[in-house]
Amino acid sequence: MVHLSERELELPDAVIAKLIKMAVEDKSIISLGPGEPDMNTFKPIIKYTKRFAKKCNHYSPPGGRLELKEGIIKKLKKDNKINAGVENIIVTSGSQEALLLAAACSCDVSEEIIVPSPSYMGYISAIELLNINPVLLELKRSNKFEVNPDELKKIIDKKRTKAIILNSPANPTGSIIRRNILEEIADIAVDNDVYIFSDEAYEKITYNKKFVSIGSLNGMHNHVVTLHSFSKTYAMCGYRLGYAVGPRKLIDAMTMSHVYSTIAAPTISQLVGAKALEIKQKYIDKMVETYRKRRDLIVRRLNEMDMDTIMPDGAFYAFSGIRNFDKKSSRFAANLLKNAKVAVVPGVEFGRYGEGNIRCSYATDIKLIEEAMYRIEKLLKHSKST
Repeated sequence: MVHLSERELELPDAVIAKLIKMAVEDKSIISLGPGEPDMNTFKPIIKYTKRFAKKCNHYSPPGGRLELKEGIIKKLKKDNKINAGVENIIVTSGSQEALLLAAACSCDVSEEIIVPSPSYMGYISAIELLNINPVLLELKRSNKFEVNPDELKKIIDKKRTKAIILNSPANPTGSIIRRNILEEIADIAVDNDVYIFSDEAYEKITYNKKFVSIGSLNGMHNHVVTLHSFSKTYAMCGYRLGYAVGPRKLIDAMTMSHVYSTIAAPTISQLVGAKALEIKQKYIDKMVETYRKRRDLIVRRLNEMDMDTIMPDGAFYAFSGIRNFDKKSSRFAANLLKNAKVAVVPGVEFGRYGEGNIRCSYATDIKLIEEAMYRIEKLLKHSKST
């Protein structure tokens, strides 16, 4: 008999996996679903990958290769205003693994982590896999989906809350948390002696607003675990490379646990990652400018269709209200998929407070975005007339 744990059986059946599969199998579908760059990895990174192909047949240290860590230290100081040593860094197989390790090493069973909602769909499931309780912090459209410190204070339990997840720039809303709000959140974390797990995967994909790492604020070196990824900035999703920066004691524990998860991040990815950190800014700037043009188009078109869409300050997602058409985002998305051949992600996938919205990724060719908007508009007009 095949037995599955209750923990596994209670995991949500992620719609995103089905969307990816359908978009691959049915070429008539335009997918605005997956959250990964549609552009090729930058040419210098491809060259480095070929160069290191014969030098990567051995494991790397569980904490990460020294040459990569040294590059990360320079990057953190320059870009994030965070001072760190090699002992403060662990390199992981993507930032999601870093989050899992941080949660596992800082929380016991039945303790709590505060999770913003709507937010990245992987947070809640990752926490629940460890039998830790996620406590949702509602992010409101009226507040441009930014964390409200007063609401945060209300849901902290001094005995049970061990960490707060922040995501800025955010998936799925594209919001960036302002410095003055980060300062208030930092004070709350210190007063309640909890960690902040700051997911900054989209740090380089910003448009109108300045991004600030909460780990750079005074007095936060013992309270913040900063999570970074190579996936979005360098279009390196398939390399599975990320890292965490935090207090030495916690990083040591995460490194020890890493031996029992994936042992180490892929050696070839770490060798390439060290070089990627040295890549010229022009490659990133060109990518971001492409996203900016797509963003401006998709937000304008969605608003023209009476789907309330706030202009994102970062990342590459438009998060649109659909209550003028349907209360259930899964039903609305299914209708678009079936009758317009456009795949979007239902807002409920991003937590309870994401309901009533859909997420459209503009990490998609602009011509496909134009066609997708035409198809959606045509369907909505037809629905209104019937």
